[in-house]
Amino acid sequence: MTKSTNETQYVGIDVSKAHLDIAVRPTNVCWQENNDIQGISSLVEKLTRLRPTLIVLEATGGYEMPGACALGAAGLPVAVINPRQARDFAKSLGRLAKTDKIDALMLAHFGESVRPEPHNLPDEQALQLQALLVRRRQLIEMLVAEKNRMHTTHQTVRPHLQEHIDWLEEKLGEIDQELHDQLRQSPIWQEKEDLLRSVPGIGPVTSITLLAELPELGQLNRKQIAALVGVAPFNCDSGRMRGKRAIWGGRACVRNALYMATLTASRFNPIIRAYFQHLVDQGKPFKVALVACMRKLLSILNAMIHTMKSWQPNLAVPKPLPIP
Repeated sequence: MTKSTNETQYVGIDVSKAHLDIAVRPTNVCWQENNDIQGISSLVEKLTRLRPTLIVLEATGGYEMPGACALGAAGLPVAVINPRQARDFAKSLGRLAKTDKIDALMLAHFGESVRPEPHNLPDEQALQLQALLVRRRQLIEMLVAEKNRMHTTHQTVRPHLQEHIDWLEEKLGEIDQELHDQLRQSPIWQEKEDLLRSVPGIGPVTSITLLAELPELGQLNRKQIAALVGVAPFNCDSGRMRGKRAIWGGRACVRNALYMATLTASRFNPIIRAYFQHLVDQGKPFKVALVACMRKLLSILNAMIHTMKSWQPNLAVPKPLPIP
């Protein structure tokens, strides 16, 4: 498989648990690989020879990450997009049929037409942190569910519930310790975590979540990072109608952690507290003011990682970063 020097090619990869369906535009060449170590290695080898302009995959609950990371490690440009974007694009073209091959061709067409920016894919340590964070969230969900059941279940079952609660709390402590140990193994990650933790309101869970789930932190300007996380308000206007601005999309896990951090910062961080109070005094609803504070806090953290400078309240008003 070779590529002519004067032809630009785009690759779409439809990911399932067992297989990877690959399509190339504009040649419409298609083939399939297994979604395992051998199949991904074969895919990387073929696409390295092909040298495409862009490779587009859908986010499919984690099944896409091994292939995407292997392609990124090989120096190939990879964009992982929201499945809703791909389906909306297909509908806009009147393509309602859906098979793995059709989806791969549509992803290639999406890359050719829309040309999304390639992502900075997480390294192996970031993937390990992400996995630990996911497991931590799962343990917390189970722990909350079991504690809620304690109030409604019969007393004969409560000892079993308490035994499970104790086990979950023990495992949660082990996960927290493992997350701490993982961060301390990397001097760069440790330095970044220390910078983030210097900000009043940023705790260990928020700092780890930002480092693992938001590798773009410090590499984008404040508007781009806000849109990526999902705290940037989008217009909803038509003609003379001026609708309410609302946040949309983004990385939910990062936004959830940032929300909890902002709740704390609105009380104990002098910059965020003053900004929150100013918005409330202006008549802004609580949630609107809090989301604005989330965006401001994120901009501060983004500027700190960009400059690698710790928290300085007198310099906490971030300046726009240049668009890379």
